[in-house]
Amino acid sequence: MYRHVPVTVSRPPLPLWVIVLIVFGVVAILGTTIGLLVHFLAVENKTYYYQGSFKVLNIPDNRNYGKETSSENNYLSKILETKMSDAFQSSSIYRQYINSQVITLVPADNSVTAYIWLVFKAPKSAKENTRRGIESILRQMLKNHSGSLTTDPDSLTLEEISKVKAEKIINNRCGRRPRMSATYDRIKGGSTAQEGEWPWQASLKKNGKHYCGASLISDRYLVTAAHCFKNSRDPRNYTVTFGTKVNLPYMQHYVQQIFIHENYIKGELHDDIAVILLTEKVLYKNDVHSVCLPETTQIFPPGEGVVVTGWGALSHDGAYPVLLQKAPVKIIDTNTCNAREAYNGMVQDTMLCAGYIEGNIDACQGDSGGPLVHPNSRNIWYLVGIVSWGTECGTINKPGVYTRVTAYRNWIASKTGI
Repeated sequence: MYRHVPVTVSRPPLPLWVIVLIVFGVVAILGTTIGLLVHFLAVENKTYYYQGSFKVLNIPDNRNYGKETSSENNYLSKILETKMSDAFQSSSIYRQYINSQVITLVPADNSVTAYIWLVFKAPKSAKENTRRGIESILRQMLKNHSGSLTTDPDSLTLEEISKVKAEKIINNRCGRRPRMSATYDRIKGGSTAQEGEWPWQASLKKNGKHYCGASLISDRYLVTAAHCFKNSRDPRNYTVTFGTKVNLPYMQHYVQQIFIHENYIKGELHDDIAVILLTEKVLYKNDVHSVCLPETTQIFPPGEGVVVTGWGALSHDGAYPVLLQKAPVKIIDTNTCNAREAYNGMVQDTMLCAGYIEGNIDACQGDSGGPLVHPNSRNIWYLVGIVSWGTECGTINKPGVYTRVTAYRNWIASKTGI
C-alpha cells in the first residue's frame, strides 16, 4: 500500500453570520448555566434546623414542669410557643419562619430551662444572616417581660443542627407527627390515612394475619384490648407491625409478654385493656413513634373532637381495607350513651363513648384494641380510648364504646413504668 502523505485540502472561511450565531449560542449557554448556579447557590431556599435553650425565672419548684404530659408542662410550653411564634411572625424574617416548638422543660432552683426546636427556610447565601436574625429576635423576646413570665436573655443558646438530628429530637417526643391536612376524607365512614399520619398505630397480627389494632406508647410497649387475646395468650402466636399497609409487614416485631388486666373476664366488657411487651426496641422514625398517655386527672369532655384509626371493616360484615383508615368522631356524654334507646346503662365510668348518636361514622370489626386520640392545644396527640365494643357499626343510638385510658393510667404505669 502506498504510504504517501495525505493532501491537505483548504476550507473556505465561515461566513460572518455563522460566527456571530455560534458566539451568541455559547454566550447564551454560559449565561443560563451561571444563572442556574446563582439560583441554586444563592436564591433557592434550603431548610435549616436549630436547637436552643433559655431560662424562665421565678417558677415555683415543681417536678411536674419536667413531665411532658403534665398540665404544668403544657401550660408553660404553650405560653412560650405562642411568644416565639408571635415574635417570628411579626419580624422581618417572617417569610422564612416555618415552625418552633418547646421540646422539653427542665426545672431547677426556682427556674425552668426551656429546650426549643426551630425550622426556617432561607437562601444559602443568607444562612448566616438568618441565624443571627433568629438569635436577635429570640433575645429581644426574652428581654420583653410583658405578661406573667420573667425570662433571662443572657441564658439564650442557639445552634444549627442536621435534619437527621432534628427529626430524631421530634420522634423521641410522644404525640408529635408531621404536619398533615386538617380535613378528613371519608373504619365505617372513614378515609385513607396518609403515610406517617398516625405513627403510633400498630397492627397486632395473629399467626401472620391482622387481628387487632394497638398503640405504641414507648419503644417496647403497646396498649390494646384484652379481648384480642380471648382465644390465645401465647406471645409466640402474635407479631406487631407498623405503617399504613396492613398486608405488607413494616418493621415487624415479636411479642415477648402479654399483660391482661387482672379483672378482665373473657366474654365480659369491663377492664378491656392489655399491655404488650416487645422482644426488641422499636427504632423510632418519622412514620413510627409513640403517642402520649394522658394523666389520670386529664379530662376529655363531651363534644370534644377525637379520631379513631384502624384496619377494621368498612361496614358491618363488610370488606376490609388494605390501607389504614381514619375517622373523626366526637366524645358522647355517658348519660346519653346509657339512655334506654342507646346502651341502657351498660357503659361504665371506666368506658367512654365516641361517635355520633345518628350513626354512620364508627369503629368496626378489626379495629379492636386500636387508638382513639385527641390533640391538645399544642397539637400533641394523646391516647384517649382503646377500641372495645359496640353494636354493629355506625348504627343509630349505638356509638362506639372505648376503654377510658385515664381510668387505667396507673395500671399501665404499674406494668410498664411509663
